[in-house]
Amino acid sequence: MGIRSIENVDFRGKRVLIRVDYNVPLNQNQEITDDTRIRESLPTIEKIIGQGGVVILMSHLGRPKGHDINFSMMPVAIHLSQLLGKNVIFDRELFSPRTKDVIHNLPPGSIALLENLRYYKQETAGDPDFAKQLSELADIYVNDAFGTAHRAHCSTTTVAQFFPGNKYCGFLLENELHNLEKILHAEKHPFTAIIGGAKVSSKIDVIKSLSNIVDNMIIGGGMAFTFVKALGGKVGSSLIEEDKLDIAQEIVAEMMRKGVNLCLPTDAVIADAFSNDAQTGWSEADNIPDGWMGLDIGQKSIKRFADIINHSETILWNGPLGVFEMEKFKQGTKSMAISTASATIRGAYSLVGGGDSVAAINKYNLADQVSYVSTGGGAMLEYLEGKELPAVKALEE
Repeated sequence: MGIRSIENVDFRGKRVLIRVDYNVPLNQNQEITDDTRIRESLPTIEKIIGQGGVVILMSHLGRPKGHDINFSMMPVAIHLSQLLGKNVIFDRELFSPRTKDVIHNLPPGSIALLENLRYYKQETAGDPDFAKQLSELADIYVNDAFGTAHRAHCSTTTVAQFFPGNKYCGFLLENELHNLEKILHAEKHPFTAIIGGAKVSSKIDVIKSLSNIVDNMIIGGGMAFTFVKALGGKVGSSLIEEDKLDIAQEIVAEMMRKGVNLCLPTDAVIADAFSNDAQTGWSEADNIPDGWMGLDIGQKSIKRFADIINHSETILWNGPLGVFEMEKFKQGTKSMAISTASATIRGAYSLVGGGDSVAAINKYNLADQVSYVSTGGGAMLEYLEGKELPAVKALEE
């Protein structure tokens, strides 16, 4: 039967337990600096309260060690109230008799948010008793947290078993799976994947998996220098993973066999320290002087990569191409964002995912210029690697 959408469900008079992903970045003043994940959850919430259902939201935030006020969901409750223009009842307790009473007596159309689930070690352990207590708060379970779909935790997986016939995926989760399927079964070619970030180790599986379906593979960011060194280049003090040089060589050989156009940077913006105040210069990517490190792709690489993207019909982007948080090393990532947006406007299908890529696309105000922005980093990579996501499997009837 597979998993079922909330699209045609009538929630009138029902209490609905929704796992959302409100693991959002906070600054030192406990202010939310990027509310993308919260805003993406609104369509599911609004459908349920609009029909007279009661919404009980649960999420984690960060990795607290027990009850830590710095990881409280309180700022999220306040922000969510503002977005909805409606009071969100926030409960610092999870399983006291009072919590149950409050939730069971909420009038139709109400919203409650539970405190950070990771205050309780039973959450990450997938504890069945903890899951049963959560399930007693509601009649229906909805998972709308794609960002944690690769975690077999209590609120994402175990709790679903207590809702036979009454478990669904929310609109966000449904959209994520639909758009990732469009990538995995891309009908429009050329298909270009842009993979960046610091380390090869976290991207090996997805690179291998994508090499079966892409025409062009652009690799940038710190991880590119492991490939450059594996091919015999001099990379100075650039970030490399010595223990991944053999794997990088294997990946290059595999792509050549498969006829994938592997695009590594040919030039780099270099610096004498990992700092925006460092001295900077330019170098061929495979001939970086000792004591200097590559922190962004150079102009020749930007032009070459942009040309490939502009001639693509399907584009997947995960990971920045340089240290874009620093002003001096943002140009490569910014140009990829602009190229991806302009290719989309021309008619290409584009999906951007992973925390830093999403931050970049938002930083340059281009989120609405690409086809889809994924809210999941690890979950997205695992899905593209062909792995089964435990939270999605848990929704199957």
